[in-house]
Amino acid sequence: YIKEGTMMRVRRVVRNIGMWGAALAIAAVFGVACVQPASAEEGTGNMVFFKGGFMNLNQDRSGQIFTDTAGIAGANGGNAGWYAGAGLDLVMSKDVWGGMDKTWVVGEIGLQFNSINSNRVNNAAGSIATRTLTDTLATDPQKVQLTMVTIDVAPKIKFMEGSAFRPWVIPIGLDIHVISPPSNRTQYLDLGVQFGGGFEYAVWKAFKVGVDARYHLTARLTNTNNDYFQVGPYIGISF
Repeated sequence: YIKEGTMMRVRRVVRNIGMWGAALAIAAVFGVACVQPASAEEGTGNMVFFKGGFMNLNQDRSGQIFTDTAGIAGANGGNAGWYAGAGLDLVMSKDVWGGMDKTWVVGEIGLQFNSINSNRVNNAAGSIATRTLTDTLATDPQKVQLTMVTIDVAPKIKFMEGSAFRPWVIPIGLDIHVISPPSNRTQYLDLGVQFGGGFEYAVWKAFKVGVDARYHLTARLTNTNNDYFQVGPYIGISF
């Protein structure tokens, strides 16, 4: 037999214990949510990067129908230009599958836009349209832009794990190229390989800066020489 007053006091104690327990549980949840693991701040090795710099074709594209209409009003003979792009580095192994300590193998997936120095020359489409509609020969001076897009997938070997400074190499990678304007045969897709190397430096937490240089060797399926060299800086963010 328990008096009613005693029962009420017991209930208050139980209620207070429950309230304090709930408060502690909520505080613990918020505490865990607010504490960032090291991987969230410094990254697991995967990285998104943005790049740009200088590029140079091995051979210019002057004298073609769609680049300058065989040079009837000037040549579009630029070799040098600039590029801008972005990509992902995805970690595949942090010890070359057991073959080399402190050496990573990452897979790069990249997209790059190349702009080659272009001139004001005869626009083939305008000339052909004028000839067809009026049966007269005429030039159509326009700045004809020479551009190229490269999509690549390549293994990248990164050395010196644990160091802020990390050199890397690309032994060989796959390229798919889109050229514009198209070739005399109206082809615009090309296939190739690339080789490269560079280094990066961790400047603050997950943020990195680096420099890379690459050479692209093409199959010339467009009947044009699309080989080119590039060099420039990049900024990376690990995640």
